Amino acid sequence: MADRAEPNPAERLVDLLDLERIEENIFRGRSPQERLQRVFGGQVAGQALVAAGRTTDGERPVHSLHAYFLRPGHPGVPIVYQVERVRDGRSFTTRRVVAVQEGRTIFNLTASFHLPEPGSEQQLPMPEVPGPEQLPRLADELRGHLGTLPEALERMARRQPFDIRYVERLRWTPEEVAAAEPRSAVWMRAVGPLGDDPLVHTCAVTYASDMMLLDAVRVPIEPLWGPRGFDMASLDHAMWFHRPFRADEWFLYQQESPVLIGGRGLARGQIYDRAGRLLVSVMQEGLFRPHAR
Repeated sequence: MADRAEPNPAERLVDLLDLERIEENIFRGRSPQERLQRVFGGQVAGQALVAAGRTTDGERPVHSLHAYFLRPGHPGVPIVYQVERVRDGRSFTTRRVVAVQEGRTIFNLTASFHLPEPGSEQQLPMPEVPGPEQLPRLADELRGHLGTLPEALERMARRQPFDIRYVERLRWTPEEVAAAEPRSAVWMRAVGPLGDDPLVHTCAVTYASDMMLLDAVRVPIEPLWGPRGFDMASLDHAMWFHRPFRADEWFLYQQESPVLIGGRGLARGQIYDRAGRLLVSVMQEGLFRPHAR
């Protein structure tokens, strides 16, 4: 049962993305004190995109971002976002953001914003998958296998701002993992309303996009839940936003990994709405180093 002393996780996410403006092009974001080794990368990417968006006129939605994770951030320590107004053109606006924590650059991002214009449309079709109502919530699936969840997992489930439902059941044994292809897919939506600001919804999906994209790399190697055999870290992240959307409505996050080699795994994802329209394309490279034995 959710802890009633805690705010709704969706409200916490909106609050997390609501940066404090220090100066015209400088913002400060909160970094919650979590029981994690490093700040969640999706949080930093989402906050950086908020900072970039707040220096535009609001008439041009973001159409792409390219980012690098340079150093791990420390939970509980505020992060300062410095925005450079690179260009304001007739159709495109470009911003560069540097995230600084304790005097050290931990992340940088370049985002491009485009004034909407008419044009031809085409896309590859969405894969045929069961709808979210036919699938168990992630926490329920974990409880079904583990029984009572460990305290850390139970706390994480209570505070998770997204309802996550895996299209295929989780694999728990080496035999199941050995037969898997490097693919994964989940239905997701925020657990509560996120308001009507399009930038908040875009930044919420940016936050969510880093949550399990590297799952596709891990699927043929080890179970997604349980002890990890690898140290993992996001190295870079790119997104292309094709259509408007709401992050508090169901979207399908389809992922696959073309290659894992040299300690680096590449993953790509496509995000669709329930009507099958492609909303967002994502690419990420992650570091995979076996634990020392």
